[in-house]
Amino acid sequence: MENLEGLIEQAPELIVAYGMKIILAIIIFLVGKYLAGVAKRLSDKLMTKRKIDPTVVSFVSNIAWALVFAFTVVATLGQLGVQTASLVAVIGAAGLAVGLALQGSLSNFASGVLMVLFRPCRVGDYVDAAGISGTVDEITIFSTKLLTPDNKLIIAPNSAMMDGTIINYSAMETRRVDLVIGVSYDANLAEAKKVLTTIVENNQYVLKDPAYTIAISELADSSVNFVVRPWVKGGDYWPAYFELLEQIKLALDEADIGIPYPQMDLHVKETPSA
Repeated sequence: MENLEGLIEQAPELIVAYGMKIILAIIIFLVGKYLAGVAKRLSDKLMTKRKIDPTVVSFVSNIAWALVFAFTVVATLGQLGVQTASLVAVIGAAGLAVGLALQGSLSNFASGVLMVLFRPCRVGDYVDAAGISGTVDEITIFSTKLLTPDNKLIIAPNSAMMDGTIINYSAMETRRVDLVIGVSYDANLAEAKKVLTTIVENNQYVLKDPAYTIAISELADSSVNFVVRPWVKGGDYWPAYFELLEQIKLALDEADIGIPYPQMDLHVKETPSA
Protein backbone atom coordinates (compact mmCIF):
# COMPACT_ATOMS: atom_id res chain seq x y z
CA MET A 1 0.00 0.00 0.00
CA GLU A 2 2.79 2.38 0.87
CA ASN A 3 4.48 1.68 -2.50
CA LEU A 4 1.19 2.23 -4.31
CA GLU A 5 0.60 5.49 -2.45
CA GLY A 6 4.14 6.55 -3.33
CA LEU A 7 3.54 5.83 -7.03
CA ILE A 8 0.29 7.74 -6.94
CA GLU A 9 2.07 10.71 -5.37
CA GLN A 10 4.83 10.55 -8.01
CA ALA A 11 2.40 10.06 -10.92
CA PRO A 12 2.11 13.77 -11.82
CA GLU A 13 5.90 14.08 -11.89
CA LEU A 14 6.28 10.89 -13.99
CA ILE A 15 3.58 12.00 -16.39
CA VAL A 16 5.25 15.39 -16.83
CA ALA A 17 8.73 13.89 -17.24
CA TYR A 18 7.83 11.12 -19.68
CA GLY A 19 5.15 13.21 -21.36
CA MET A 20 7.73 15.85 -22.19
CA LYS A 21 10.07 13.16 -23.57
CA ILE A 22 7.34 11.77 -25.79
CA ILE A 23 6.34 15.23 -27.00
CA LEU A 24 9.97 16.14 -27.73
CA ALA A 25 10.45 12.80 -29.54
CA ILE A 26 7.42 13.51 -31.73
CA ILE A 27 8.71 17.02 -32.45
CA ILE A 28 12.17 15.65 -33.33
CA PHE A 29 10.64 13.07 -35.65
CA LEU A 30 8.41 15.58 -37.44
CA VAL A 31 11.18 18.16 -37.77
CA GLY A 32 13.64 15.52 -38.94
CA LYS A 33 11.19 14.21 -41.52
CA TYR A 34 10.68 17.76 -42.79
CA LEU A 35 14.45 18.33 -42.94
CA ALA A 36 14.85 15.10 -44.91
CA GLY A 37 12.48 16.50 -47.52
CA VAL A 38 14.37 19.81 -47.47
CA ALA A 39 17.68 17.97 -47.95
CA LYS A 40 16.26 16.10 -50.92
CA ARG A 41 14.86 19.25 -52.57
CA LEU A 42 18.00 21.29 -51.81
CA SER A 43 20.39 18.69 -53.22
CA ASP A 44 18.13 18.35 -56.25
CA LYS A 45 18.09 22.11 -56.79
CA LEU A 46 21.84 22.60 -56.32
CA MET A 47 22.84 19.76 -58.64
CA THR A 48 20.30 20.79 -61.25
CA LYS A 49 21.68 24.34 -61.11
CA ARG A 50 25.17 22.98 -61.75
CA LYS A 51 23.77 21.05 -64.75
CA ILE A 52 24.62 17.65 -63.32
CA ASP A 53 23.15 14.62 -65.08
CA PRO A 54 19.49 14.17 -64.01
CA THR A 55 20.20 10.48 -63.37
CA VAL A 56 22.78 11.38 -60.70
CA VAL A 57 20.54 14.13 -59.32
CA SER A 58 17.66 11.73 -58.73
CA PHE A 59 19.82 9.06 -57.13
CA VAL A 60 21.82 11.37 -54.84
CA SER A 61 18.75 13.29 -53.67
CA ASN A 62 17.13 9.99 -52.63
CA ILE A 63 20.28 9.02 -50.75
CA ALA A 64 20.28 12.40 -48.95
CA TRP A 65 16.68 11.87 -47.87
CA ALA A 66 17.44 8.37 -46.57
CA LEU A 67 20.47 9.50 -44.53
CA VAL A 68 18.66 12.40 -42.86
CA PHE A 69 15.63 10.25 -42.13
CA ALA A 70 17.81 7.50 -40.60
CA PHE A 71 19.51 10.07 -38.35
CA THR A 72 16.07 11.35 -37.35
CA VAL A 73 14.93 7.88 -36.29
CA VAL A 74 18.07 7.40 -34.16
CA ALA A 75 17.62 10.82 -32.53
CA THR A 76 13.95 10.09 -31.81
CA LEU A 77 14.78 6.79 -30.13
CA GLY A 78 17.51 8.48 -28.11
CA GLN A 79 15.05 11.07 -26.83
CA LEU A 80 12.75 8.26 -25.69
CA GLY A 81 15.57 6.82 -23.60
CA VAL A 82 16.57 3.99 -25.91
CA GLN A 83 20.31 3.36 -25.70
CA THR A 84 21.37 4.01 -29.28
CA ALA A 85 24.80 2.47 -28.71
CA SER A 86 23.24 -0.83 -27.73
CA LEU A 87 20.75 -0.41 -30.56
CA VAL A 88 23.60 -0.15 -33.05
CA ALA A 89 25.13 -3.29 -31.56
CA VAL A 90 21.83 -5.14 -31.88
CA ILE A 91 21.46 -3.96 -35.47
CA GLY A 92 24.97 -5.13 -36.21
CA ALA A 93 24.27 -8.54 -34.68
CA ALA A 94 21.07 -8.83 -36.70
CA GLY A 95 22.71 -7.51 -39.84
CA LEU A 96 23.41 -10.93 -41.26
CA ALA A 97 19.81 -12.06 -40.87
CA VAL A 98 18.49 -8.79 -42.25
CA GLY A 99 20.94 -8.99 -45.14
CA LEU A 100 19.76 -12.47 -46.03
CA ALA A 101 16.13 -11.42 -45.78
CA LEU A 102 16.66 -8.28 -47.83
CA GLN A 103 19.24 -9.55 -50.29
CA GLY A 104 16.92 -8.63 -53.15
CA SER A 105 16.68 -5.03 -51.92
CA LEU A 106 20.44 -4.86 -51.35
CA SER A 107 20.96 -6.17 -54.87
CA ASN A 108 18.65 -3.46 -56.19
CA PHE A 109 20.59 -0.83 -54.25
CA ALA A 110 23.94 -2.07 -55.56
CA SER A 111 22.53 -2.15 -59.09
CA GLY A 112 21.28 1.41 -58.65
CA VAL A 113 24.79 2.52 -57.67
CA LEU A 114 26.22 0.78 -60.73
CA MET A 115 23.63 2.44 -62.99
CA VAL A 116 24.67 5.86 -61.67
CA LEU A 117 28.38 5.10 -61.99
CA PHE A 118 28.43 3.50 -65.44
CA ARG A 119 25.29 5.16 -66.85
CA PRO A 120 24.02 2.56 -69.29
CA CYS A 121 20.94 4.78 -69.49
CA ARG A 122 19.98 8.22 -68.27
CA VAL A 123 16.79 10.07 -67.46
CA GLY A 124 15.05 10.84 -70.75
CA ASP A 125 16.58 7.91 -72.68
CA TYR A 126 14.29 5.50 -74.51
CA VAL A 127 15.44 1.98 -73.63
CA ASP A 128 14.50 -1.65 -73.93
CA ALA A 129 15.44 -3.43 -70.70
CA ALA A 130 14.05 -6.12 -68.39
CA GLY A 131 11.50 -6.96 -71.09
CA ILE A 132 10.15 -3.39 -71.00
CA SER A 133 10.36 -0.57 -73.53
CA GLY A 134 9.95 2.99 -72.34
CA THR A 135 11.51 6.34 -71.49
CA VAL A 136 13.54 6.50 -68.26
CA ASP A 137 11.65 8.85 -65.94
CA GLU A 138 13.60 8.40 -62.70
CA ILE A 139 16.29 6.17 -61.20
CA THR A 140 15.72 5.74 -57.45
CA ILE A 141 17.65 3.79 -54.82
CA PHE A 142 15.89 0.50 -55.48
CA SER A 143 14.00 0.85 -58.75
CA THR A 144 13.82 2.56 -62.14
CA LYS A 145 10.65 4.24 -63.36
CA LEU A 146 9.85 3.95 -67.07
CA LEU A 147 7.12 5.68 -69.07
CA THR A 148 5.77 3.66 -72.00
CA PRO A 149 4.74 5.36 -75.26
CA ASP A 150 1.07 4.99 -74.24
CA ASN A 151 1.87 6.81 -70.96
CA LYS A 152 1.92 3.88 -68.55
CA LEU A 153 4.29 4.06 -65.58
CA ILE A 154 6.31 0.88 -65.07
CA ILE A 155 8.54 0.45 -62.02
CA ALA A 156 11.33 -2.09 -62.64
CA PRO A 157 13.82 -3.31 -59.99
CA ASN A 158 17.32 -2.00 -60.59
CA SER A 159 18.73 -5.54 -60.44
CA ALA A 160 16.44 -6.61 -63.29
CA MET A 161 17.65 -3.66 -65.34
CA MET A 162 21.35 -4.40 -64.77
CA ASP A 163 21.19 -8.20 -64.95
CA GLY A 164 19.84 -8.18 -68.50
CA THR A 165 20.67 -6.52 -71.79
CA ILE A 166 19.91 -2.81 -72.03
CA ILE A 167 19.21 -1.47 -75.52
CA ASN A 168 19.52 2.31 -75.39
CA TYR A 169 17.89 3.90 -78.44
CA SER A 170 18.79 7.44 -77.32
CA ALA A 171 22.50 6.95 -76.65
CA MET A 172 23.53 7.91 -80.20
CA GLU A 173 22.56 11.09 -82.00
CA THR A 174 21.54 9.33 -85.21
CA ARG A 175 19.61 6.15 -86.05
CA ARG A 176 19.13 4.20 -89.24
CA VAL A 177 15.63 3.51 -90.50
CA ASP A 178 15.47 0.01 -91.99
CA LEU A 179 12.68 -0.51 -94.52
CA VAL A 180 12.08 -3.48 -96.83
CA ILE A 181 10.04 -2.56 -99.92
CA GLY A 182 8.87 -5.32 -102.27
CA VAL A 183 7.99 -4.70 -105.90
CA SER A 184 6.59 -7.00 -108.55
CA TYR A 185 8.86 -9.12 -110.75
CA ASP A 186 7.22 -7.42 -113.72
CA ALA A 187 8.26 -3.97 -112.49
CA ASN A 188 11.05 -1.91 -114.01
CA LEU A 189 13.67 -2.21 -111.27
CA ALA A 190 15.63 0.83 -112.43
CA GLU A 191 12.46 2.93 -112.32
CA ALA A 192 11.53 1.54 -108.90
CA LYS A 193 14.96 2.39 -107.51
CA LYS A 194 14.71 5.89 -108.97
CA VAL A 195 11.34 6.44 -107.25
CA LEU A 196 12.72 5.25 -103.90
CA THR A 197 15.80 7.46 -104.28
CA THR A 198 13.66 10.52 -104.99
CA ILE A 199 11.51 9.91 -101.91
CA VAL A 200 14.51 9.47 -99.62
CA GLU A 201 16.42 12.49 -100.94
CA ASN A 202 13.43 14.80 -100.57
CA ASN A 203 12.30 13.62 -97.13
CA GLN A 204 12.55 16.31 -94.46
CA TYR A 205 13.96 13.98 -91.79
CA VAL A 206 16.65 12.14 -93.77
CA LEU A 207 20.24 13.28 -93.14
CA LYS A 208 22.73 13.86 -95.93
CA ASP A 209 25.52 12.34 -93.85
CA PRO A 210 25.78 9.39 -93.26
CA ALA A 211 24.68 8.43 -96.75
CA TYR A 212 21.57 6.34 -97.27
CA THR A 213 21.49 2.88 -98.86
CA ILE A 214 19.00 1.65 -101.46
CA ALA A 215 19.68 -1.78 -102.93
CA ILE A 216 18.07 -5.07 -103.92
CA SER A 217 18.38 -7.43 -100.97
CA GLU A 218 16.35 -10.48 -101.96
CA LEU A 219 14.59 -12.21 -104.83
CA ALA A 220 11.68 -13.46 -102.75
CA ASP A 221 8.90 -15.86 -103.70
CA SER A 222 6.57 -13.20 -105.08
CA SER A 223 8.55 -9.95 -104.99
CA VAL A 224 11.89 -8.30 -105.54
CA ASN A 225 12.81 -6.74 -102.20
CA PHE A 226 14.63 -3.44 -101.86
CA VAL A 227 16.27 -2.33 -98.63
CA VAL A 228 15.84 1.38 -97.94
CA ARG A 229 18.17 2.54 -95.16
CA PRO A 230 18.32 6.29 -94.56
CA TRP A 231 19.81 7.92 -91.44
CA VAL A 232 17.83 10.32 -89.26
CA LYS A 233 18.20 12.05 -85.90
CA GLY A 234 17.33 9.85 -82.95
CA GLY A 235 14.29 11.91 -82.01
CA ASP A 236 12.98 11.84 -85.61
CA TYR A 237 13.02 8.05 -85.99
CA TRP A 238 9.29 7.31 -85.77
CA PRO A 239 8.09 10.39 -87.67
CA ALA A 240 10.54 9.53 -90.45
CA TYR A 241 9.54 5.86 -90.42
CA PHE A 242 5.83 6.55 -90.80
CA GLU A 243 6.27 9.35 -93.35
CA LEU A 244 8.64 7.36 -95.56
CA LEU A 245 6.29 4.38 -95.69
CA GLU A 246 3.38 6.57 -96.73
CA GLN A 247 5.37 8.52 -99.33
CA ILE A 248 6.85 5.36 -100.86
CA LYS A 249 3.44 3.70 -101.22
CA LEU A 250 1.92 6.78 -102.87
CA ALA A 251 4.92 7.26 -105.19
CA LEU A 252 4.96 3.62 -106.33
CA ASP A 253 1.22 3.75 -107.02
CA GLU A 254 1.68 6.93 -109.06
CA ALA A 255 4.49 5.29 -111.06
CA ASP A 256 2.27 2.24 -111.64
CA ILE A 257 4.78 -0.05 -109.93
CA GLY A 258 3.01 -2.96 -108.26
CA ILE A 259 3.61 -4.00 -104.67
CA PRO A 260 2.86 -7.74 -104.37
CA TYR A 261 0.65 -9.06 -101.62
CA PRO A 262 -0.28 -12.62 -100.66
CA GLN A 263 -2.79 -14.17 -103.04
CA MET A 264 -4.47 -17.54 -103.33
CA ASP A 265 -5.74 -19.11 -106.53
CA LEU A 266 -8.73 -21.38 -106.00
CA HIS A 267 -9.45 -23.99 -108.69
CA VAL A 268 -12.90 -25.61 -108.60
CA LYS A 269 -13.14 -28.94 -110.38
CA GLU A 270 -16.60 -30.10 -111.31
CA THR A 271 -17.19 -33.81 -110.75
CA PRO A 272 -19.84 -35.47 -112.98
CA SER A 273 -22.84 -36.73 -111.09
CA ALA A 274 -23.34 -40.49 -110.80
